[in-house]
Amino acid sequence: MRTLTLTVALLSLASPALAAAPGADAPSLLGAPVEFYLFGLTLLGVAVLHHRPLTVALTGLAVILGYQSVVSGFPTGLGLGALGLHLQHEWVILTNLLLLLVGFEVLSNQFEQSNLPDHLPSILPDNWTGGVALLAIVFVMSAFLDNIAAAVIGGVMARHVYKGRVSIGFLAALVGSANAGGAGSVIGDTTTTIMWLNGVSPLAVLPAYAAAVPAFLILALAGAWSQQRYQPILAHDEPGHAIQWRRVVIVVFILICAVIANVTANTLSEGEEIAPWLGLAVWAAILLTALVAKPDWSVTRPAFKGAVFLVALVASASLMPVNALPPASWVSALGLGVLSSVFDNIPLTALALEQGGYDWGLLAYAVGFGGSMVWFGSSAGVAITNLFPEGRSVFSWLRQGWFVPLAYVVGFFVMLGLLGWNPSAGGGGSAH
Repeated sequence: MRTLTLTVALLSLASPALAAAPGADAPSLLGAPVEFYLFGLTLLGVAVLHHRPLTVALTGLAVILGYQSVVSGFPTGLGLGALGLHLQHEWVILTNLLLLLVGFEVLSNQFEQSNLPDHLPSILPDNWTGGVALLAIVFVMSAFLDNIAAAVIGGVMARHVYKGRVSIGFLAALVGSANAGGAGSVIGDTTTTIMWLNGVSPLAVLPAYAAAVPAFLILALAGAWSQQRYQPILAHDEPGHAIQWRRVVIVVFILICAVIANVTANTLSEGEEIAPWLGLAVWAAILLTALVAKPDWSVTRPAFKGAVFLVALVASASLMPVNALPPASWVSALGLGVLSSVFDNIPLTALALEQGGYDWGLLAYAVGFGGSMVWFGSSAGVAITNLFPEGRSVFSWLRQGWFVPLAYVVGFFVMLGLLGWNPSAGGGGSAH
């Protein structure tokens, strides 16, 4: 019951933004389109039946599709043709998510088999500051890599230095570090990449670190302290684990391919990617390097299930009849961050770009870091729970990761106090 209450509380915070723009002809209940209630029930199902999240997500998607095909219509209109048009617009994002979540799981396996994580205890401090250092590594990596890759690499490192006993609170800190680190970089998060694609300057996103850094300090200190009490960090390396440098080189090569593909695709794009180049580049690198050192392909099965789960949730969110957002202000940006913990931040970002008038740095932090508050609120969270399935409990995530919402609010108001609200008409409004 407490899990239900917490999830309902998140949805109630989100409802003003959701209900602000129902479709013109869509049936509604208490002022909100019926689809929102169906999506809310799906989220509640994921929260309660956290051992079967894939079944719940697919069932919810099927119900929403069935309802819109018979009753209200899709965001692009009525009939199968309208559904096809919608999928034509969404398939690149959905395919990229699927390819990256599975691909970075294979990457993490190569990293683990390299035995490099077994040598981290000799590098990291032997007390709680070792946890802070590990989270700082994730934060920095995420600025240059996709936040999914940073999160899974951090999860592998944590599994080794803490003897496999990683608390859910530290998992939340890992996800928060990855999302905070990517918030100010146009190649660090899908939402900031979308902003870049739609004409927002990388320099306009960069100030997000004014919020991300103080948020990181809070979650890193709290997360490391709680993890040290749960399971102290190893003080010494475990003998007999020689580093396999060829696998280390493979990991670096795959990450370099990912960065090059991301930068190249975004530089050459004219506002929208026409293919999932990032995911395809990662998999091309994986298959090529598998000829040198074969990964354990069995890890792809649980990773695929987790990826399909997230794709189903993102697809459901994309079907919601949200045609506009509340007027751009720092209050609405704060609310969008809370909303992104239970509602896909990709369509929210796209709507904000179309509307214009937002402070893009503050919005990048809000929608990027806000998803850390719930395990399925970001792709990094789903990737981490593929490694640690025990994290798939909304109540445990909120209870043990209580410092993540606190960090979100503190970081937001620190940035607002330091830099103020600096709206810009740039973005989708000027790029289309």
